[in-house]
Amino acid sequence: MSTAPSNVAAAPQVLVKSPAGHLELLVWLGLLQAFAPISIDMYLPAMPQMERVFHTTAASVQLTMVTFLIGYALGQALYGPITDRFGRKLPLYTSLGLFVASSIGCLLSPTIEWMAVFRLFQAIGACGGSVISRAMVRDMFPPSELRRIFSMLILVLGVSPIIAPLIGSYLLLWFGWTSSFYWQVLIGTICLLGAWLRLPESLAPASRVPLNVASMKSAYGRLFGDKVFLGASFVGGFGAAGMFAYITSAPFVFMNVYKISTQSFGWLFGGVAAGMVAASQINGRMSHAVPLWRVLRVANWAQFVAGLILLGCVLTGSGGVAGVAIGVFIFVSAQGFVFPNGSAIAMMRHGDIAGTASAVLGTNQFLIAAVTTAMLGFVKDPAIPMAVVIAVCSFIALAINYATLGRRLEKPA
Repeated sequence: MSTAPSNVAAAPQVLVKSPAGHLELLVWLGLLQAFAPISIDMYLPAMPQMERVFHTTAASVQLTMVTFLIGYALGQALYGPITDRFGRKLPLYTSLGLFVASSIGCLLSPTIEWMAVFRLFQAIGACGGSVISRAMVRDMFPPSELRRIFSMLILVLGVSPIIAPLIGSYLLLWFGWTSSFYWQVLIGTICLLGAWLRLPESLAPASRVPLNVASMKSAYGRLFGDKVFLGASFVGGFGAAGMFAYITSAPFVFMNVYKISTQSFGWLFGGVAAGMVAASQINGRMSHAVPLWRVLRVANWAQFVAGLILLGCVLTGSGGVAGVAIGVFIFVSAQGFVFPNGSAIAMMRHGDIAGTASAVLGTNQFLIAAVTTAMLGFVKDPAIPMAVVIAVCSFIALAINYATLGRRLEKPA
């Protein structure tokens, strides 16, 4: 199996020269990465109320998370070849427009089934920002800078899980469960205007790839034949799966099982997300002498240990809410190392098809998350499946890391 593509990536373009412009660019790219947590975390505090409003079950409400993750996973495959052919901005406009329209559909949904359908299309719109922003990073920055840039994006990306549930909690108290979707409409509209007015087109016409069966087959063949790319994407995918198991189950575990208040849940959830932000910033400041694969492997070990702690607390009842919170804090914090390093290892090898590579990377991650999240509703106590999924996913990620990654394999294309 080949571990390196045959084509050499074109040199990144230098599109932003001033420090202020560089910072603004990273903020906009971070916001585009943040559509998933904004779309998920802001409505988390409302999930128990939605269960009552729609006269349904917790499993049915969690289905709206599953359809979102499915749409987010499969939708990314649509954007990859399209952005490599038509550039980054036109597909971005389309995705953000779909996100705004679907968010309006969510807040007007008459049943939980309609909500699940609109969440599917909302995710297809949201995932465009994630795919395209990763591709733009690879367009504009050299491989040696990818760890630092992806870590800086998490600073913006990670603020949303801190702020979104807090905003969602108070919106729920003041205006009801639909108010979070009004905010999502507003945020989507602002990002659409920002993409139009402030973001540059990062893919030069000369670097665009023809959109035909032969070119798509060649691109996907390279990616699926690259052991390192697949390993890095699956390691990130199982890390994301564990994190989404926590995100999906957290309202029911902490508010229904452990009886903490809506406001306290917002602060607890934000505190866990703050750990991921802090870890990502430590990661971005690490010396280049520390190889990406080694940092990723240590983070996978930390997640595995956290999964065992969490599973032990849930099965034995020891530690109470504090034990569960400590376990998820360690796991999610380690994700601040897993996401940027896994993304950097995968993306540095395929700069000339960055859009397609970004799409496959995201599809792998969120498809795994969607499948594992769908398993959460089969046990009455939501803490047990959450802990099992996190422990199992962290073990699989660690095993894949050892099987596919290492010093000699971490090479740019």
